[in-house]
Formats: sequence, C-alpha cells, structure tokens
Amino acid sequence: MNIVIANRQRTKKINTQLLKEIISASFAELKIAEAELGINLVGAKAMAKVNWDFLQHEGSTDVITFGYAKPEARSQKSELKLHGELFVCVDEAILQAKNFKTSWQSEIVRYIVHGILHLLGHDDSKPHLRCKMKREENRLVRRLAQRFTLAELSRTAKMSA
Repeated sequence: MNIVIANRQRTKKINTQLLKEIISASFAELKIAEAELGINLVGAKAMAKVNWDFLQHEGSTDVITFGYAKPEARSQKSELKLHGELFVCVDEAILQAKNFKTSWQSEIVRYIVHGILHLLGHDDSKPHLRCKMKREENRLVRRLAQRFTLAELSRTAKMSA
C-alpha cells in the first residue's frame, strides 16, 4: 500500500499520519489488496482551478477523483487493486460541516471515502446508483468514526526524539 498525502492548503492543520492510518483502515474494510493513492489537500482557489482545468466546471467542489488503474484492476481472486489521485477541498469541508452539523474532519474523511468508492467503480450519476453509493459511504464513515477519533485530525502528530 502506498498512500501519499500532499497538504497544499493553510486553512487547517491536519495530522497526515493519522489520515494515512484512517485511509489504510478503509482499504482493509473494503478488502483492497493493493493501492497507490495520492491525496492532495487543497484550498478553494486551487480546487476551482483543478475543477476548471480538468472538468471545465466553474468554482470549487468537495472532491475530484482521478483513476489511473487499468481495466483488469480486479484480479482473479477478487482482490481489489486501486490506483488513483484525489483532490480534497478543506475549505469546502469547513462549509459543508456547518451545513450538515458535523465536523470538518468528518467531512474530509467522507470526501476521501467517496473518492475511493469512485476509484472502485461506484457511480453516483443516477439517483438509484447515488443512493447505493451513499449507503456504502455512510457505512464506511461510521465504521471509521467508531475506530478513530476524527477530531484528532486537527492535531499535528507529535515528533519523536
């Protein structure tokens, strides 16, 4: 498993080591055998640029997913392989957390889970597919919130001497 997190925003301090642990736990929960995942934590301005440059959509958004896996990413043993990159907007997480009466840390985890589900082939373009994907997203976020204290994402990791 290879998880690379680039924190390219300055709005919130984020414990990237804990975030890696949470992502690894989500891989285990989803039975992902191999993964190459890059995560870019960005602000609204950077997200709006990515959104326009790659999707020709105006403005910022919560998460943008780029899948790099070959079509045969599922092996004969049904072990999942994941290869992709996520852009996650921290500013959007802060705004949405207020709207949904949750924490921005929980929203960050939700966006990453949502992106991972897209990389696994989940689709939210039609109402019935969106409902199915949302159920899986909610299930996984609940499981991760039971296992980890998501509020600790805002605390920087302690350096060992």
